[in-house]
Amino acid sequence: MSVPGPLAGLLVVDLTRVLAGPFCTMVLADLGARVIKVEAPGGDDARRIGPFVDGESAYFASLNRGKQSIALDLKDGADRSVFEKLLARADVLCENFRPGVMERLGYGWEALAQRHPRLVLASTSGFGQTGPYAGRPAYDIVVQAMGGVMSLTGHPGGPPTRVGSSLGDITAGLFTAVGIQAALLERERSGKGRRVDVSMLDAQVATLENAIARYAATGEVPGPMGSRHPSIAPFEALATAHGHIVIAAGNDALFAVLCETLERAELARDPRFASNELRRSNAAELSDLLEEALAVRPADAWIERLLEAGVPSGPLNDVAAVVADPQVAARNMVVTAPLAGGGRLEMAGNPVKISGFVDPPTRDAAPALDADRVAIVAELERDGEVSV
Repeated sequence: MSVPGPLAGLLVVDLTRVLAGPFCTMVLADLGARVIKVEAPGGDDARRIGPFVDGESAYFASLNRGKQSIALDLKDGADRSVFEKLLARADVLCENFRPGVMERLGYGWEALAQRHPRLVLASTSGFGQTGPYAGRPAYDIVVQAMGGVMSLTGHPGGPPTRVGSSLGDITAGLFTAVGIQAALLERERSGKGRRVDVSMLDAQVATLENAIARYAATGEVPGPMGSRHPSIAPFEALATAHGHIVIAAGNDALFAVLCETLERAELARDPRFASNELRRSNAAELSDLLEEALAVRPADAWIERLLEAGVPSGPLNDVAAVVADPQVAARNMVVTAPLAGGGRLEMAGNPVKISGFVDPPTRDAAPALDADRVAIVAELERDGEVSV
């Protein structure tokens, strides 16, 4: 079920559901790992999240492509036997339950490490395995809010604004995938599996970039700035005669080229804009003057001129434009996978390109619930690991 990749031969047993954990295991599957998704008898909750295509969740399909599914009730003796035999073969076990659930099921870290000393256990949770909030539930918006990301998003004076993508889940999934591969590398030296503990809240704090450093340096609490960068100007979305473009002139030389290209060379000599720090301090006036210059041509015309001059800039794409973008197509960043009804679903591709491994434009479908039980149990029987 896995694509060829550097993680070929790696077996991941996947207890995760909804987004953070499945995103992590999708990354591993895209890099070649075999992922066996162990679902409760009712299936991953994401199977019931829309939109739906021919009765199948596009949300679930886009996160679980190329995986296998077996439904196991971990409170049932026979199903636990199958699960434990899977663990005996697994390199990695991924879970995103609340802390304490794995212990109640009999699969806490201490017990697993004793029975399966080479197993890596990767736990992704809202607040981690330790600390006063460890037992709290969490969804993306909760950690975006608590982790400070929402306080930096939107426009000054506007209402609280969630980042449009579920970065609370996705960053946690990515950090978990990094942690898993670090633990596997370390296992090659020590022979021991490790527990990887990733918190969604921790991941949000880690992505605050320079906001914490700015607060520590100045004592001022950062707030939302629209599309502007807090330390560089101009670095924002600006209106043209038709549509917006983004411009990032990150140094004095680029700013001079920008002004020349906009036919406003005098702005580069204006004492208010003589350095990046001055431009940052006078960002509002600078934005007004740049938009005044940009108002004479539409976005496409300006992007052509700016790129020819070497000024980093680009269009403000919506999702339809992203999917149709020739650079996105050239990088195989929209792939397709089949649906049960016979159609195909477009979804985001794998951004990690590694020499020597193909990056196919089509992927295996997300599995139907329990679709691979017969094959998985038969495989275990052939290996003499389980009798049913």
